[in-house]
Amino acid sequence: MLRIGNASGFYGDRFTAFREMLTDGPLDVLTGDYLAELTMLILAKDRLKDPGLGYAKTFLRQMADCLALAVERGVRIVVNAGGLNPDQLVKALEELAEQQGVRVRIGQVVGDDLLPRAAEFGRPGLLAANAYLGAQGIAECLRGGADIVVTGRVTDAALVAGPAIAHYGWGPADLDALAGAVVAGHVLECGAQATGGNYAFFTEHDTTRPGFPIAELHADGSSVITKHPGTGGAVTTETVTAQLLYETGGARYAGPDVTARLDTVRLTQQGPDRVLIDGVRGEAPPPTVKVGLNRLGGWRNEVVFVLTGLDIEAKSALVQRQFADALAASPAGPPAELRWTLARTDHRDADTEQAASALLQLTVRDRDPERVGRAVGAAAVELGLAGYPGFHLAALPGAGSPYGVFEAAYLDAKAVEHIAVLPDGRRIPIEPPAAVRELLPLPEPPRPEPLPPGPVRRAPLGLVAGARSGDKGGDANLGVWARSEDGWRWLAHALTVDRLHELLPETAGLTITRHLLPQLRAVNFTIEKLLGEGVAAQARFDPQAKALGEWLRSRHLDIPEALL
Repeated sequence: MLRIGNASGFYGDRFTAFREMLTDGPLDVLTGDYLAELTMLILAKDRLKDPGLGYAKTFLRQMADCLALAVERGVRIVVNAGGLNPDQLVKALEELAEQQGVRVRIGQVVGDDLLPRAAEFGRPGLLAANAYLGAQGIAECLRGGADIVVTGRVTDAALVAGPAIAHYGWGPADLDALAGAVVAGHVLECGAQATGGNYAFFTEHDTTRPGFPIAELHADGSSVITKHPGTGGAVTTETVTAQLLYETGGARYAGPDVTARLDTVRLTQQGPDRVLIDGVRGEAPPPTVKVGLNRLGGWRNEVVFVLTGLDIEAKSALVQRQFADALAASPAGPPAELRWTLARTDHRDADTEQAASALLQLTVRDRDPERVGRAVGAAAVELGLAGYPGFHLAALPGAGSPYGVFEAAYLDAKAVEHIAVLPDGRRIPIEPPAAVRELLPLPEPPRPEPLPPGPVRRAPLGLVAGARSGDKGGDANLGVWARSEDGWRWLAHALTVDRLHELLPETAGLTITRHLLPQLRAVNFTIEKLLGEGVAAQARFDPQAKALGEWLRSRHLDIPEALL
């Protein structure tokens, strides 16, 4: 058995998790995932200011605290904290080890940085272009004796699959075992989201301070998801289901090493905080690899007006007329995009002023910073004595800030370098898998038998179903699972694409794809372009769709009384 823990789900996760995971119980490998679409843009901005930056600085501070402890306990560390500059992070770690008198061997995985080839992508102004590499480079570094492996952009699941490949000696043809490790890696990659964090039914467990997840991986690719004894949160088939649905789509979950079939995943509760994952089937990976492209899209600014008391709609209309006149008269001209959003947070006959107030948000975007900067702020402030009664702002307007755009491109896997740099300096090229398979959607599986007719009651969906949502570029992912077999028989028929359009009016006119995953009792939706140009563009109130699932769970529909 190989025991792999995770201590970071994003850049900014709990700082003390590394020490906690090293001291609270035994581990063979400890991973840390620091990279996301938005993180790559943040690191690109760091690198613009200082070519020596571009990596996750938090990890270096965590190692200053825990490096000697990890070496003493024989726990190997695998992280993607190298970001856009893994070589510089390796040098910083070597200096740290020398200062602390710790002997440590460090390997790194490179080849993902495609910014020197920016012209191939036809996107001017790219700040970062990174291929999502697989797990084989990590495995090669570990076989070469590395105590720490630092990578740039690899798939999140590769942080777990790489150590498993090195430990069990799997080859490219061991597709089922590889797929099982990828599924375990996906469960672990977001840290406490697998142990009760962001969990729909959080009131059923003590989630004040969830522990971080662990996968006990076996030679056949099966695993048990658990956590250190005595840590908070919970590991159940439902917390694992929620994470399996997060930022996935259909039954085929593709990566550079293998395509895992999510429709074959079987979850079994083995005991308290122990969930067995087995039965996972794998297929050959697609012939292409994903490339994440980050660029500056322009400049944005926002102003939030507070509207209190009566005539909220009329006050909102007055602000918008006044603003249109002011911006039309501005020497720089009006911004290319103005978006007004009125949030009716006000309550009738409220007993506090805040409860009597609504929020009117103006978001402006343009390629020219002059059009979203001082002119917008001045137009808002100048209304102070000439606007609606009770005029005030939630905060003084800023000068505007740049926003980013994330896009995905795809290249032939043979056109991307993948190199393992061993602790002794040797550079080992990693060849892409020889056997590949075009990624095609599967036909929808048959739906279960519907529930027999019976009385229904109007109630929130969340009383009988959980949900987890997130972002993939400009698209939103929304997974919904039933809590019982009868609940699944109802959910599979009731929650159609048309019904989702009705329940979430914001999705009107957008393409939605529905995927059924019967073994998880789940429906997974992809909502195209809900998030505009992605999280960095801040085009939506909830730019990463993190709460989209909770909005859906709060919506009312006719639910069979037998389920309630």
